Amino acid sequence: MSKIANSGIKSWALEDRPREKLLAKGKKSLTNAELLAIILGSGSADESAVSLGRRILHDYNNDVAAVAKLGVKELSAFKGVGPAKAISVIAALELGRRMKANTGESKPKITCSEDSYTILSASMEDLHTEVFKVILLNRNNRVIKITTISEGGVAGTVVDPKVIFKDAIDNLASAIILSHNHPSGNLKPSQADIKITKKLVEAGAFLEIRVLDHVIISEMGYYSFADEGMM
Repeated sequence: MSKIANSGIKSWALEDRPREKLLAKGKKSLTNAELLAIILGSGSADESAVSLGRRILHDYNNDVAAVAKLGVKELSAFKGVGPAKAISVIAALELGRRMKANTGESKPKITCSEDSYTILSASMEDLHTEVFKVILLNRNNRVIKITTISEGGVAGTVVDPKVIFKDAIDNLASAIILSHNHPSGNLKPSQADIKITKKLVEAGAFLEIRVLDHVIISEMGYYSFADEGMM
């Protein structure tokens, strides 16, 4: 393989420069590898940043969401990616994730389990540890707030009903939707999931705060207790 004397973007042929391509044709014209190349800034002595971007994506089946989960150590394992470049990639992809999470109405209305999944998936489906969240709803089933109740390990997290319903009462919620993720990708509810759901439904009935659903989220999609007749 011939060496590239200078692997910086300015040294490439015009048609290989993603920055110039963006200016000339717009951002939508760029491939994922070209966008990643702009973030990386340069490749190595043996390859351009675009080639490096293609190699990173190829190793993760061209799945940008999978690349977004990588840490500094994993990204730095690629030749041509040091800690500084790895941090830039992580920061850029996290910014995109946050934008996705904040897209939509400020107080969207929940009409079905898919609405709950759409609102929560951006912040939950690619986590490495289990997190339990609750959507607080007003009388019209519009979102008042999404609150994180607990964060745990890969296999589970502790859920305290007192914390859930105190937050619901403080925010004058009329109903709540429970949600947690399964980092393993398995969507089947565990016995612990079933038990805590039943306990919270009973507590909610006593407090006149309806528990409408419990949604389990993973990379594979979601499981709704309500849809499956488990409420």
